[in-house]
Amino acid sequence: MNTASRDDTGYLAIDNTRVVEGRNFTDDEYLDHAAVALVGQTVAEDLVGSDTSEIVGRTIALNGVEFEVVGLLEEKGSTGPQDQDDRVIAPATAVQDALSGYGAIDSISVKATSPDTVDAAQSQVEAILDTRHGVTAADRDYSVSSASSILSAATSSNQTFTVLLGAVAAISLLVGGIGVMNIMLVTVTERTREIGIRKAIGAGKADIVGQFLVEAILLSLFGGIVGVVVGLVGSQFTIVGVEPVVAPYSVFLAFGVALLIGLFFGLYPANRAASLRPIDALRYE
Repeated sequence: MNTASRDDTGYLAIDNTRVVEGRNFTDDEYLDHAAVALVGQTVAEDLVGSDTSEIVGRTIALNGVEFEVVGLLEEKGSTGPQDQDDRVIAPATAVQDALSGYGAIDSISVKATSPDTVDAAQSQVEAILDTRHGVTAADRDYSVSSASSILSAATSSNQTFTVLLGAVAAISLLVGGIGVMNIMLVTVTERTREIGIRKAIGAGKADIVGQFLVEAILLSLFGGIVGVVVGLVGSQFTIVGVEPVVAPYSVFLAFGVALLIGLFFGLYPANRAASLRPIDALRYE
């Protein structure tokens, strides 16, 4: 549960959250220790089902204490494993009376006036807390974190994972390409006499190269089709709590990569086949 101070509208502004059904609680309700609450979409769905607007006006029990739901919060989605809609916001006075008591404050939310003043706001907060706690930067008994630093760390982690996944994909493509090339080299060896006959009756180098390149490309495309089908089927299942989403462009990208793999790794076997001398190819056993 989140608690809000007397300036409840300011709390929701800091949290970038709106009330989409019902209303926010008032300063008078804060002063009167009123047992009122705002609930997120996930909480509302768990309590009343898909029509979440029905939660407004209902009474819910929190640790045996009844709170009236006066408002429904907008949908925020998830941040990693944390569901931002699985929460209840109530006045701090009511929460202290009924649930938490009057202990120390666990956290304070502060919003900078603009993205450009985040660092200045953080420095100002640290200066105020240093003075009130009687500490310095060397022995602080609190920590201050900003959304920008969290975003920077998340972006850095995403970039690292992207590079790692790209490396794994590149290795997989290399192994697949080598497999295509090996298959085509075996095919060239097994069809040496056929190549000799074709060249003896007038087939040019371009004809032989084109024939084996087409075969290599088709081999890669068939593999691409199987991979796309497996990927689409796999995306219908939830994996480790994550529901995969297939971007339409990725399907076309997969076929394009398969085409390039077949073209690149089929070029050497095709040239080898085209370079055979007809007389040597006809004598091959």
